[in-house]
Amino acid sequence: MPTVSVENYLKAILHLEEGEEGRVSTTAIAEKVGATPASASAMMSRLGDRGWVEHERYYGVSLTEKGQRIAMEILRRHRLWERFLVDHLGFEWDQVHEIAEELEHVDSRELVNRLDAFLGFPKLDPHGDAIPGPNGRFRSVAARTLLAEAPRNLDLVVVGVVDGGDAFLRHLGVLGIELGSRLTVMERHSFDGSLHVRFADVDELQLLAPSVCARLWVDQSNPAPVIVFPENDPPS
Repeated sequence: MPTVSVENYLKAILHLEEGEEGRVSTTAIAEKVGATPASASAMMSRLGDRGWVEHERYYGVSLTEKGQRIAMEILRRHRLWERFLVDHLGFEWDQVHEIAEELEHVDSRELVNRLDAFLGFPKLDPHGDAIPGPNGRFRSVAARTLLAEAPRNLDLVVVGVVDGGDAFLRHLGVLGIELGSRLTVMERHSFDGSLHVRFADVDELQLLAPSVCARLWVDQSNPAPVIVFPENDPPS
């Protein structure tokens, strides 16, 4: 059974592999878990000995199929616990990450499967991130795009966030934005990428900074086609 430290490293590599071409650096892994590069390098050797990563000096690290299965199971526990904390214990979406970081290490497949069933087999966590099923696959979710890239004059709905950090989520609260918020892009400013948007039932336009627009996933308000993530794809 992997230790808590090992699980944290495997999950960190899974997150870093998202959107990367090939392997991730030991330095990036160390920064992600809050360790020194030397400690991270030593851990990569241990994980390599267990067959959970492929690690070649100067060429970076990647998860093996076995390592990815473990990391996906940790991710599954984390996101299911976040869903439970928000839906059934009344936590806000900016309060659950650290609690779920603790709960994700409770390694009971029976408990997690029962939790999944109790929640109604949700596809998404409270931040709009896909939840892996028991087979390691992400369930089908609606197609989506970043608000920064969304066309003008379409009815859109906020369906997720790229950055689930507490500070960003609290900032969204100040702006009055949450999952399900409906808006329309009225004007895109080419100078800095900021957007003037109109929220549903609000007459005044609101200016959103590029840093916000680049971190919000949106979809058209009307039903959209679904996409299915292959078994070995990294999380979105």
